[in-house]
Amino acid sequence: MNGIPNLHLWLLPILPLAGFLVNGLFGRRLPKALVTAVAILATAIPVIQVATIVARFGSLQLPYVEHVANWISAGSFHAGFTFQLDQLTLVMLCVITGVGFLIHVYSIGYMAHEDGYWRYFAYLNLFMFFMLTLVLANNFLMLFIGWEGVGLASYLLIGFYVLKTSAADAGKKAFIYNRIGDFGFLLAMFLMIQHFGSLSYSQVFPQIIAQPALQGGVLTAIGLLLLLGATGKSAQIPLYVWLPDAMEGPTPVSALIHAATMVTAGVYMVARAHVIFDRSAMALAFVAVIGTATAFFAATMAVAQNDIKRVLAYSTVSQLGYMFLGCGVAAYGAGVFHLVSHAFFKALLFLAAGAVIHSLSGEQDMRHMGGLRKKIPVTFWTMTAAVFAISGLPPLVGFASKDGVLYDAFIAPGGKILWFVGLAAAGLTSFYMFRLWYMTFFGEDRTGTSEILKEAKEHGHGHIHESPWVMLVPMAILAFLSIFGGALGWPSGLGGNEWITHFLDPVFNTASLSMNPHLIHDPAGAGSDSLQLILAIVSTLTALAGWFVAHLMYYARPELPAKLTQKFRAVHRTLYHKYWVDELYEGFIAAPLLFFSRFVLNFLVDRGMIDGAGFAAGGTAQGLGSLVARIQSGNIRSYAGWLALGATLVLVVTYFVFTGSFMLH
Repeated sequence: MNGIPNLHLWLLPILPLAGFLVNGLFGRRLPKALVTAVAILATAIPVIQVATIVARFGSLQLPYVEHVANWISAGSFHAGFTFQLDQLTLVMLCVITGVGFLIHVYSIGYMAHEDGYWRYFAYLNLFMFFMLTLVLANNFLMLFIGWEGVGLASYLLIGFYVLKTSAADAGKKAFIYNRIGDFGFLLAMFLMIQHFGSLSYSQVFPQIIAQPALQGGVLTAIGLLLLLGATGKSAQIPLYVWLPDAMEGPTPVSALIHAATMVTAGVYMVARAHVIFDRSAMALAFVAVIGTATAFFAATMAVAQNDIKRVLAYSTVSQLGYMFLGCGVAAYGAGVFHLVSHAFFKALLFLAAGAVIHSLSGEQDMRHMGGLRKKIPVTFWTMTAAVFAISGLPPLVGFASKDGVLYDAFIAPGGKILWFVGLAAAGLTSFYMFRLWYMTFFGEDRTGTSEILKEAKEHGHGHIHESPWVMLVPMAILAFLSIFGGALGWPSGLGGNEWITHFLDPVFNTASLSMNPHLIHDPAGAGSDSLQLILAIVSTLTALAGWFVAHLMYYARPELPAKLTQKFRAVHRTLYHKYWVDELYEGFIAAPLLFFSRFVLNFLVDRGMIDGAGFAAGGTAQGLGSLVARIQSGNIRSYAGWLALGATLVLVVTYFVFTGSFMLH
């Protein structure tokens, strides 16, 4: 173990695991207050522990490593339960424990009247356990445990409403699509073992750095396979389709998955394995191109959705694309900063959307909202902060982080096209987020058209009301972070010091970076404050243009959307149906696989060959048994007849054998 202090890092994941075990095993019989106390303490204590680590961070020799126990020892290969702390880990710990704790607190009010309250908090704690294990891991095998674990926890939480078919299907969809990506991750680990003999960061990365000639080749293969895993976990093209359906779970689950935990795992893994990507221009280019394409592609789909949570889901897919764009141009610090800022405003967006849904007795369709800003003012103002932040308007946190990514893309070799597509996606983001804002809080009150609210009123509910304080306080904290969090990485060209990027420099500034000529930024653009200011102005004007179009269509002239939808019906249908990607996957991938498995494997192989061989063997034995049973009749005269027949056959055979033998001689 490096460093003098003992931080007991193992306690960070163990406490949420203990909360899961207590509530999972005994929660059904425990009072709700005790279930709440167990779940909250299991996440509050890690927050305090992370705060003490922050206070003592300067006294540590980094990376700080704690070895808990050996796990696998096979020849020269060793893997243990070992935890590691460095600057990247600390940033992730702050996001996971901080935002995760706020979501736990919010859930107390949101889930107060739901069945399975104990089960929900048990799953939530389990999610925290696996995500903390993932970011604290010192080797890829432990990271993979957390990686698989968050997939399991997401399946349980997305499918929380077990009697709801759509929720069960969404949970299975998330699980299956992540298994596809995980297959790539497994192959990458096998290649690491073959070529480096280890999965430990402290052994794999130094071997790569020590070999300047090691460029591309096997590292490209490993990088692309890791990227396949990341596209599944972080919902990038082509494995993004599970994330919009993840909204079938309770809204706080969406906030946890979309903001603080699961979807950030892919970005974290790419950043952690940057030594591998730095040595492969092809793998890094794939990261950048996939991220940029996803950012734009998902943004186009978000503009036509009417479900408030589905809009936010496609927004998550798009914002994750920006993080991959940052990592793909080797600006890992900028990508991680956008991860942090996204955790603030996206968690707030989902929690505020949950407060809106809570106030409307479960209504999620924005066409049945409108005019809510005076009825739920705290929700309105907190959500406003998040909308302005994600739209990239200064001085909020989304402006600082998104502009950092776009600037680094612009000055990267060949990055002008990536910057332009990312800028277009930023304009679309501003448009669809202000569309959501206007449709939800402004204009005429359309809540009277909601069948859900009508049914609630028939049962004595349906009064539009503000959420309880236990839901509003976490939203207020996240709103504060969304407004002022930009100070963590304010661009240097705008008078800031880019603190978070410099804080992460010891992790990302390695020898591998300088050895790859493809990563050297344009000297004429790099470090140019004037260029950064110009690009920031262009980005801000783009965001304002998106706001203006949304204001025109959904506030000033609300009849315009219907007219444009009618005029461009084919375009609208394409966007509303998400380019029919789900249907294409179903028709060209799922259906042929199902046919192959059901007809070829099941009918021909399983039933025809395997079952057929069993039936043939059984039928043969049964037939011979039946024949023998006829011989063993118990009748003396029958036995005598069979004996005579047998003797006759023996005599006949003997006669012909001897006769044939005599004639031959």
